[in-house]
Amino acid sequence: MSTSSDVAGAPGGLLQYVRRRLGLAGLLLAAVSLPVSVAHAQLPTYDVGRAPTAGEIEAWDLTIPPDGEGLPPGSGTAALGKQVYEERCAACHGDKGEDRKYNALVGGQGTLATDKPLMTVGSFWQYATTLWSYTRRSHPIDEPGSLSADQVYAVTAYVLYLNTIIGEHDVLDASTLPQIRMPNRDGYVPDPRPDVGWTSKVVVR
Repeated sequence: MSTSSDVAGAPGGLLQYVRRRLGLAGLLLAAVSLPVSVAHAQLPTYDVGRAPTAGEIEAWDLTIPPDGEGLPPGSGTAALGKQVYEERCAACHGDKGEDRKYNALVGGQGTLATDKPLMTVGSFWQYATTLWSYTRRSHPIDEPGSLSADQVYAVTAYVLYLNTIIGEHDVLDASTLPQIRMPNRDGYVPDPRPDVGWTSKVVVR
């Protein structure tokens, strides 16, 4: 007959007791049968990290959707963006965005259906807001996020201008940028899966 001392210090004592009484099979059964709360109690805690502040979340949450929601105040033109591009972008992408060393930004329109497609901002990208969002989040490559909103609007305008999508003095801002129709806007196939894309539903937990 077992006594309370046989299972003292459970769950460790319980496992030792089951091992003696039932062997390995019983040990496995007991392990998978432990209450969730007991199993959770065994997880280590390291007392590191903290919840992010609202400001930190805002700084990280930089993705701009196609409709431009979240675009900040500011504006720019290609004429103003040329200098920004020459100082912060040309070293990788070439003077006119044609250098393929780090992905060409300009050209390629009409090549996607050929055996040598050139996927650039002008030939492949679906929305102009994606260019703004990507530039703000990840460029310049050596100092991402360092450009002001005005500079991002301006350099975005310059790249679009090089692709003959807008004029040199067209003003880009939170209102006009989402209205730009990219050449490949209709070149994408909608994803029919219900859990992704525009058809997905946000699950409130």
